[in-house]
Order: sequence, then C-alpha cells, then structure tokens
Amino acid sequence: MVGFVAAEGGWVSVKQRCMSLLSTCSSMNRLLQIHAHILTAGLQHDGFLTSLLVRFSALSPSGSVGHARLIVYRSRISIRSSWNMLIRGYVDRSHPESAIGVFMGMRSRGVAPTNLTFPFLFKACAAVSALGQGRQFHAVVFKHGFDADVFVNNSLIHFYGACMKIRDARRVFDEMRERTLVSWNSVISGYAVSLKFVEAAEMFFRMGSAGFEADEATFVIMLSACAHLGNLIFGKWLHSMILHSGMAMNCQLGTALVDMYAKCGAVDYAASVFSRMEEKNVWTWSAMILGLAQHGSAQEALELFQLMKTYSVRPNHVTFVGVLYACSHSGLVDDGRQFFNDLQVVYGIAPGMIHYGAMVDILSRAGRLKEAYDFILNMRIDPDPVVWRTLLSACRIHDVNDTQGVADSVRKKLLKLEPKRVGNLVMVANTYAEVGMFEKAAKLRRVMRNVGSKKEAGESSVVVDGALQGLFCG
Repeated sequence: MVGFVAAEGGWVSVKQRCMSLLSTCSSMNRLLQIHAHILTAGLQHDGFLTSLLVRFSALSPSGSVGHARLIVYRSRISIRSSWNMLIRGYVDRSHPESAIGVFMGMRSRGVAPTNLTFPFLFKACAAVSALGQGRQFHAVVFKHGFDADVFVNNSLIHFYGACMKIRDARRVFDEMRERTLVSWNSVISGYAVSLKFVEAAEMFFRMGSAGFEADEATFVIMLSACAHLGNLIFGKWLHSMILHSGMAMNCQLGTALVDMYAKCGAVDYAASVFSRMEEKNVWTWSAMILGLAQHGSAQEALELFQLMKTYSVRPNHVTFVGVLYACSHSGLVDDGRQFFNDLQVVYGIAPGMIHYGAMVDILSRAGRLKEAYDFILNMRIDPDPVVWRTLLSACRIHDVNDTQGVADSVRKKLLKLEPKRVGNLVMVANTYAEVGMFEKAAKLRRVMRNVGSKKEAGESSVVVDGALQGLFCG
C-alpha cells in the first residue's frame, strides 16, 4: 500500500511512523536519519512533522539549533511555533543576537508573532542590553494586541529592569491588570539591578500586603539587596522567614545567605550557613573565601581555597578576587604573584580590572612601588583611575619624599585620566604639600576654586532600630 508501512499490529501511514520515531529520538544522528526518511517520502512540507523536527533540533540538549534554522528558513510553509522554538533555542544556548536576528527574519517573511514569541525575544534583548530594539519590539506587542498578556508583560519588566530602565519597568508593572509572583519578582529585581535597594525592599513589603508569598527567587533577590545595603538586621529577618516557611535550603539560596552575611561583616554566621549546606558550587565557595579575606581572616580564606580544590571545584574569577585580597592583607607578595599567574595559565581566566587592582594593592602594601608601577604599565587592559589612586596612596605611606619618582609619574597619569575629578585634585595637592611642594599644591587648589569645584561629601549609613539611616560627612 502506497503511503503505508508495516508495523506491529498492522499497517500505519508513513507520517505516523515518522511521528513515532521522532517521539523517541534521542540524538542528532538519529534525527538526521528520520529527516532523510521524511524527505524521501515527500513529507518535507508537512507542517506537523516540520515542527517536530524543529522542536528536537532547537530545544533538545542533544539537538542542533543550526539544523533547526536550516529547516525553518528553507521551509515553504511558515509555522509560527517553529519560529518561536528557534528563537527560544538560540536564547537557551546563549546566542541572544541570533535570536533577535531570527525575529527580524520572521517579520521580513510576513510571519505574524504570537504571545509566545515575545518572552524569549525580550530575554534575548535583556541579555545584550538591546534597549533600542527592545523598545521597538514593545511597540510590536501593542500592534498585535498582546499588551495585556501577563507573560509578555513579565518579560518586558525583566527586560527594562536588566537595561536599568526601572521607570519603564515600573510603568509596565503598574499598568498590568493581572500580576503574578513573577511580576513582583521582576520589578523587585529591576530595582536591585538599578542599585535602588531601598525601593526594592519597599516593593517586597508591598508584595506581601498584596497577598503574594515570597519564593526562592524573591529571597535571593532580597538577600542580595541586604548585602549591598549592609543591613544585617533585615538579612537575619529574611533568614528567619526562609526557615519559618520550610523552604529547602538549596545551593542558590544558601549561597545568597553566605554572601549576605559575609558582606554584612557577620562572617561567623556566613561560616555557619556554609558548613551546613549539603550542596555547594563555586559561587558558594567564592562567597565564603571573599568574606573571610575582606574581614581579617586572610589565612582562613587561603586554607578554604586549598580545601575547595580538594573537592575538585574549579575556581572562577570571583574566587581569585578573594584569594588575591587574602594575599594583600597578609603581605604574601610571592603567593599573590603565583595565584595571579595560575589565574591565567592554569585556569585560563583573563584577568579583569579587579584582579589587576588587587595585584597592584599587594605590591603597594608591601612597599614595592616601582614594581607596582611597572606592573600597571604592562597591564593588558588600560588601567582605570582606581588603580592609579591605589598606588599613589601607597606612595604617601612608603615613599613620602618620592625618592623613586613613582609618585610624580602616577600624579601625571591620574590627572590625565580624570583632570576634573575633585577627589584626584585634592589627593594630588596633598601629596605635593607633604613633600614641601607648596606652590604646586596651592596652584591645584586655585584651579579647584576657579572652576567652582567642591569636594563631594562622603556618605555612610548605620542601622537604627532596624532602619537604615544615611549619614553625610563633609
């Protein structure tokens, strides 16, 4: 019989046989064989089979998004679900630019989007901070009448929040007729990303008043906000809420707690949570190492780093920040150099500005000013002003008379990078005054007065009765 094949229990159509094979497919090699069978049977224009091929290729961990793209772009029929799966496939594989390109290709072919098109499209825009394109796609949402769809709006809030456009995110949130827990988490996260942690906390309390219970994602966001605010009391209260809810202490939540306690200076609490965690990843270890290094326990930080390696946990860029800080606070110059070398040679991590800055701090604290200066000149990335200020501060301690000439060179570099920054002018003027170069110091102070510069007030904060209070020091 034409169009039928023998199967257990009788005859089935070729299409049914291909559908059955695709439902049990587990590899690209097998899928290619089935695809060839579909082509041979002349079923390449069957919409349902095409969508099954695209689904496996785009979404399966063992699939090939490139093959999915070939199917979608070469097909005579445009199936909207296939385009959506291709966009999602690129986003899942961390190729957001390709996902955006697929949407543009979809539009150029006249294929109308669905409400399922936009959540992953806005996720792609968020990943690359494509604000302009995201705004254009937001207009497309209105054009096709999806502006009331809760999933589309949730993805829009996330997109605007990731681009640090919290007013736009809040506008979308406020105009929603229906909200979910994801809606609240997205806007709270948007405030946190925009460094508006007090506002994030306010939204957290409003969420509770609206009858929504916090989930793991909510607590992770809020613990991060506490860490940045340094509000230990609020952090402890959140921890008690987690325990009271009976929520499982998984790796992500435990890591957020370790990080919060460490950044709030409660290293003992951080260590307690850390020791009780059944599952740890590199971020957990890194948070604990960094916390120890920053709060006077440098030796314990280095010992924990060695212990981490015995568990076959591969360190990342954050781990080495903690390790280098520990070396700096312990005066371990040679160890610091070795770790900085291992960062690149052993683990293949390109050092960032924070790693270079930590290495400069190691050399500067040890009084090796010329070495630190040469190290900065040989950096593979352009040094930022913070690096130069670190070295200049060390010059004021270890070589106040500038016998090596390092301070003078650093002053020139710093003023060239930021000639109008008041803090730099004050710092350089003070270094001139300390070595008796009063005329140069006075000249700089005249420059500051002539341009109307005024040193910005320092800001600090304390917790009073559980509330964070800002303090300004002139």
